[in-house]
Amino acid sequence: MFKRISDTNIIEGIKAQDENVLVWLYDHYYKTVKSHILKNSGTPDDVPDVFQDTIIILYKQITGNRLNLTTDLKGYFFGIARNLWNVQLRKKNKNSAIEAAIDVADEITFEDHEDPMFERIIGRAFNKLKPDCQKILTLYADGLSFHEIAVRMQLKNEDYARRKKYLCKEAILELVKADPEYQEYLRFRT
Repeated sequence: MFKRISDTNIIEGIKAQDENVLVWLYDHYYKTVKSHILKNSGTPDDVPDVFQDTIIILYKQITGNRLNLTTDLKGYFFGIARNLWNVQLRKKNKNSAIEAAIDVADEITFEDHEDPMFERIIGRAFNKLKPDCQKILTLYADGLSFHEIAVRMQLKNEDYARRKKYLCKEAILELVKADPEYQEYLRFRT
C-alpha cells in the first residue's frame, strides 16, 4: 500500500474500520506525530498513546458526522494529535509544579505527600504564588541548573536565580503555614 489514498477513501475506510486504511495511516502519519511529540518534551513512550487517541477521536468525529475538514486530512489529523499532546503537556507541567511545591515544602517535615489534604494545601499555596515564582519552582523541579533557570527567565546570573528560588520557597512555606487547613492537617498527623 505505497500508493496515495484520497482523503475521502481514508474517511470511508476509517468509518468501515478497514485495517488496511489504519495501517496506511500509521505508515504515513505516525512519523509526523512522533517528530512533534519528541520535539516538545515528549518521550518515545508518549507517541503510541497520542497516536491511538488521535485515531479514536477522528473515528468518533467521522462516525458522529462531526468531521469538518478545513484542510487536508493529514493536517487535520496532526491538529488533533498536537492538541492532545498540548493537553498532556499542561497536565505534566501542572503536576511538575505541584511536585516542585511539595519538594520545597519538605522543610515542613511531611512524611506522606500522597495525602489528599496535603496536596490541596500545597496546590492552593502554589496557585497563590506570583507567576515568576511558579515558573522558577517548576524549572527547579524539572531539574534545570540555576544557570539554565537564569537563562530561561532572563535573570542576571545563576546566583540571582538561586536567591530567587530561595525567596519563592520561603513564600510558599509561608502560604502553606497560613492556610487554615494546614493546622487541621497537623492535628491529624499527630
